[in-house]
Amino acid sequence: MKIKMKLNSIIPTFVAVVMLSLGMSHSAYASKWDAKMTPDEVEAVLDKKFEEGSYSPKGADSCLMCHRRSEKVMDIFKGVHGAIESSKSPMAGLQCEACHGPMGKHNRGGNEPVIAFGPDSTLAPEKQNSVCMGCHLDDDRMSWNTSHHDNADVACASCHSVHTANDPILSKKTEMEVCTSCHTKQKTDMNKRSSHPMQWNQMTCSDCHNPHGSMADSDLVKPSVNETCYTCHAEKRGPKLWEHAPVTENCVTCHNPHGSVNEGMLKTRAPQLCQQCHASDGHASNAYLGNTGMGSNVGDNAFTGGRSCLNCHSQVHGSNHPSGKLLQR
Repeated sequence: MKIKMKLNSIIPTFVAVVMLSLGMSHSAYASKWDAKMTPDEVEAVLDKKFEEGSYSPKGADSCLMCHRRSEKVMDIFKGVHGAIESSKSPMAGLQCEACHGPMGKHNRGGNEPVIAFGPDSTLAPEKQNSVCMGCHLDDDRMSWNTSHHDNADVACASCHSVHTANDPILSKKTEMEVCTSCHTKQKTDMNKRSSHPMQWNQMTCSDCHNPHGSMADSDLVKPSVNETCYTCHAEKRGPKLWEHAPVTENCVTCHNPHGSVNEGMLKTRAPQLCQQCHASDGHASNAYLGNTGMGSNVGDNAFTGGRSCLNCHSQVHGSNHPSGKLLQR
């Protein structure tokens, strides 16, 4: 493949050289230079190469002389980052070096560092991500520097695959698989008897969370937990004539949004859940825990049988009925 370069497009700065948003973690072994250089030395060499602007005049042709035998490397041309005809693609400018940095003397045995991506890279995630964010810093990623992933030193390449036709994290069918490779507790919750339909790919993590950060807690897509929930559960949105304080404050006061063994994704089954707040109100002043003296059989007592407190207080999310003060109608 003959790929001509435009030398006037060379920009010898570390941040402006960037493109490939998201990761190239393909090697399962350390790079050659890792055996001879410390991470700080690797970074120093890369900075020097950027200052010198030692790009190859042949662009990707120089890289492919050695790397064309790798199927994972060649897969870059199947995706948008390797689209030669696209003016927005790295291949329209500095080509491979748009993301991996100036070649310098790297083609003389591969001992001189270039920017490597992914878990096997000795380059700090912050440096790796600066390459991606140089082109992908837009409205959806403007809060990246305050996000949970950035604070945890997660590299873009830990979630994204660039050398591929289809990035798994961008598909509803495979997104959850990528996310739960780290978020194992949430994966467990999603497979409990009461959960959102994520295991059937009817919902994805990004329906509620922005993995690149947001101004809300837990990187939610909306300003608050409740606003995020109301996106689907609009019938729970108020204002109501008679409101239930925990509902208006925060849905997760009672629910575990990732799943629960209790009906309705409740954190605890009633009446224990209700009595966490209503421990001294009228007939709830004595805790009813199930098969007690109040009812040897669960079904013969309104406090413990069936839906417990919800047997009477059925409108627990709020009521608009004139006589719904107790959320009974």
